[in-house]
Amino acid sequence: MFKMSLQRRLLGVTMLTSLVALLVALGAMVAYDLRAYHEAWVADLQAQAELLGRATAPALEFDDHKVASENLALLRLQPKVHAAAIYGTDGDRFASYSAPGFDALLPSRAQAAGVRRVDGDLVVVLPVHEGERVIGSVLLRAKYEIYERVLTYLGIVAAVVIVALGVAALLSTRLQRAIVRPILAISDVARDVMQRQDYSQRAPKTTDDEVGVLADSFNGMLGEIERSTREVLRLNEELEARVHERTAQLEASNEELKLATAVAEKANRAKSEFLSSMSHELRTPLNAIIGFGQLLGGEVGEPKPERRREFVEHIVGAGKHLLTLINEILNLARIESGHVELSLEPVLLDDVLAECRRMIDPQAAQRGIALHVDAGCRHAVLADRMRLKQVLLNLISNAIKYNRPNGSVHVGCSMVSSQQVRISVQDTGRGLTPEQLEALFQPFNRLGQEAGPEQGTGIGLVVTQRLAELMGGAIGVQSTPGVGSVFWVDLQASEMPALPRAETDWGDLPGLATPLAGQRPATVLYVEDNPASRKLVEELLSRREDLRLLTATDGRMGLDMAREQQPDVILMDNNMPHISGREAQALLKQDPRTSHIPVIALTANAMPDAAAAGLAAGFFRYLTKPLDPGLLIEALDSALATARRQRR
Repeated sequence: MFKMSLQRRLLGVTMLTSLVALLVALGAMVAYDLRAYHEAWVADLQAQAELLGRATAPALEFDDHKVASENLALLRLQPKVHAAAIYGTDGDRFASYSAPGFDALLPSRAQAAGVRRVDGDLVVVLPVHEGERVIGSVLLRAKYEIYERVLTYLGIVAAVVIVALGVAALLSTRLQRAIVRPILAISDVARDVMQRQDYSQRAPKTTDDEVGVLADSFNGMLGEIERSTREVLRLNEELEARVHERTAQLEASNEELKLATAVAEKANRAKSEFLSSMSHELRTPLNAIIGFGQLLGGEVGEPKPERRREFVEHIVGAGKHLLTLINEILNLARIESGHVELSLEPVLLDDVLAECRRMIDPQAAQRGIALHVDAGCRHAVLADRMRLKQVLLNLISNAIKYNRPNGSVHVGCSMVSSQQVRISVQDTGRGLTPEQLEALFQPFNRLGQEAGPEQGTGIGLVVTQRLAELMGGAIGVQSTPGVGSVFWVDLQASEMPALPRAETDWGDLPGLATPLAGQRPATVLYVEDNPASRKLVEELLSRREDLRLLTATDGRMGLDMAREQQPDVILMDNNMPHISGREAQALLKQDPRTSHIPVIALTANAMPDAAAAGLAAGFFRYLTKPLDPGLLIEALDSALATARRQRR
C-alpha cells in the first residue's frame, strides 16, 4: 500500500483545512445573499401587487374593464414582470397583461393568496380590499433570477478557492521545512535504534520549540528503555529461579489437594456411616416397641398375664431410649446448624457441681458407684449455665454408666492457667485403647459397647464437645486400659458473680398430694387438641378423687372455659390450631380474671431453649412429651399448693 510522507500529509492537511474554511465562509456569504435577494424581490412584488390592487379597486367596483387593463399596461415599465392579471369577486379573470415576447398562459380562475415559483418565475397573489370587503385579487408573475445568481457565485467561489489554495500551498511548503526536518531526523534515529537494538544513540536537537521538546523526550525515552532493558535481563534471571520455586510449590499444593480430597472422601464416608448408624439406632428401639406392642395386642399370640408387665417394661424402656436418641439428634442438629443461642455469664462452679450431684446421686447409688465431688471449688467460669450443666451431667453419667462394679467417680476442678479453669471427671472403668480414643467423638460410635448391657446413643459426647467449643472451651480425655479414664473440660476463667443465682421458682414450692379435709375438689383444665393425649391425662388423673378434670380441644375454647369455670390449674398444650398455647397463656396473664391461675405447659418441643423461653414467658412449669407421670403429678401438686396459697 502506498505510504504518504509526513511532509505531504502536512501539506494535505493544510490544504484541506484551508479549503474547508473557504467553502464554509463563502457558502455562508452566498446563502445569506441569496436569502436577502429572495426576501427583497418578494417584498417588492408584493408592494407592486398591493399598489396595483388599490389602483384597480374602483374599476372592479364599477366593472370597468378598460381602466383595469390600462392600470395593468403600466407594468411595461417593469421589464422583469412577465405577466399580471386581476380577478373579480366571482374568481373570473377581469383583466390581464403579458410582457412582449412572453406567451405563458395566465390562470383563468383566481388562485389562493401567497408566493410560489412556477417555471423559473416568481408568482405573487394578493387580495384586493375595499374597506373590509375583498372584491378581487391581483396576480403578478416576474422573473426570478436566483438561479443566475447561484451560477455567478459558483464561478466567484471557484476562482477564490483556486487563488487561496495556491497561496496556502506556497506558505505551507516553506513552513513545513522547519518542522518536518527535525522530525525526520528523529525518525532516522528511531529506525536505526530498532535495526541495531542500540539504545545509546540520541536524536539531534536543532530548535528550542515543541520539536526540540520532542527530541528531548525521545532521547529521555531511549535512556529509560536502555535502563529498562538492563532491568529486564536481570528480572529474567530472577524469573527463572522463581519458576523453579513455584513449580516446587505447585507440586506441594497438588499433594495437599490429594490429601484434602482424601479427607473429603473420608468425610463423605463418615456421613454415610452416620446416616446408616442413625437408621440402625432409631429402628432398634422401634423394633422393640412395635414387636412387644403386637404381642400385647394379640396379633402374634395371646401373652400370659404375668408376661404383660414385662412386655410393657420393654416398651417403656425402648420408648425412653428412643426419646433420648431423638433429643440428642435434635441437639446435635441444632448445634451443627448454628441455631443454639448461648448466654455466656460468670458461673460459680460450686453451685453447678452441687446441682449436678443432687441430680446424679440416685443413679450412682443405684449402681453402687462412689461419687466424690471436690468441695470448695471456688472458681467461676464464663459459660452458659444450663449448657454447662448439660456437659457435666453427660460426662458424670457416662463415668457412672461405664464404670466397674463398686467403682468410683471423682469430680474436681483446678486452675490450669491464670485465664483457664479445668473441670475433670475421673472414673475407674475399663479405660480406652488408642484406637478407641481416635473414634471417641464420632456420632453413634459406642466403641464396642453396642452389644453391652448399657443403653446409649453414641451422640452424647459429640454434643458435649460441640457445646464446650461454643462456650469458648475445649474437651479432652486421657485413658489407660484396665485403670480408667479422665475427661476434662477447659473453660475461660471469670470474675466471681456479684450475687449467687437463685435456683428456686414456682416449681420448688412444697406441694400437697391431697387436699385438706373439708376442701372442695380442685379443678384442673386441660387444653389439648390431640384426643390420645387428652385420654392419657384423663387416665393418669382418674384415681385422684381430689381433682376434677375439664378438657378443651383448642385454645379459644380453653380461654372461654378458663374465664367461665375459674379452674385452679391449667394444663396447656403449646402446638394447637387457631391459638397456640404460648398465645393463650399470654392472654390469660393479661386478663385480671385468670392472671392468677398457674399454667403448666405440656408440649412436644423438648429443646432447652424452648423450655427456658416458656418459663421466661410465665409458664408455671414446662413439661415435655412423652409425659413422665411422676413429674406431671409433682408439678400439678406444686401448682395446686401455689393456687391455695394465693387464695389465703
